[in-house]
Amino acid sequence: MQITIMKSKIHRVKVTQAELNYVGSITIDEDLMDAAGLLENEQVHIVNNNNGERFVTYVIKGERGTGMICLNGAAARRVQIGDIIIIIAYGSMTQEEAKTFKPMVVFPDHNNRLVV
Repeated sequence: MQITIMKSKIHRVKVTQAELNYVGSITIDEDLMDAAGLLENEQVHIVNNNNGERFVTYVIKGERGTGMICLNGAAARRVQIGDIIIIIAYGSMTQEEAKTFKPMVVFPDHNNRLVV
């Protein structure tokens, strides 16, 4: 049997942009993507701490080192610039694999930069 487990999470990043007239997705600074093990076009769940919204979209690679977190298309209506969100990716694995699996969790600073 396969179960769904949290694969990675970027915890509490600030929305820096919201672009309604776009195809749709979330643009994430490539440094954050790498730290969380996220791939371009990977499905992610977004949780908005400010208004309780939860939705699903996919990742677009953003410029490295910028701290960019931009919600695009219809997702832009679910956030305001400055909102704090959590970005979560899930994966499927067996129950045995899940017992030892360790998700990648990233805790950026208040400027969406990696804390070293």
